[in-house]
Amino acid sequence: MLDDKIRQLATEGRNFATVTTLMPDGTPQSSVLWIDADGDNLLFNTEVHRQKYRNVARDPRVTVVIWDDDDAYSYGEVRGEVVETVTGPAARAHIDQLAQKYTGADYAATVQSERVILKVAPKHQFVR
Repeated sequence: MLDDKIRQLATEGRNFATVTTLMPDGTPQSSVLWIDADGDNLLFNTEVHRQKYRNVARDPRVTVVIWDDDDAYSYGEVRGEVVETVTGPAARAHIDQLAQKYTGADYAATVQSERVILKVAPKHQFVR
């Protein structure tokens, strides 16, 4: 079950997250990105050609840290696994929804491959 504070950080306001995945050689790879939550999963959106997607397709373990835009000392960490991916129109609509939340406009960048929602189920959580 997703901690209430972590869900709030992911869904309310323009709080950014860092997602860390594992490269083929085991080294961590981190990206700052937009975040969302749906029920008990954290959601982030990327494209299938990007390294973070290739990493989780091979090894679904991730760490996500979300910090409060108003107070960087207030944050939540989730260690878990990508348990589901969603492509197609739903993933495209989701990136527009995230762009509206963070920028006030639809997603303006050119989609180079295919958008994908990655759903992260928590195994360990920490809030501060």
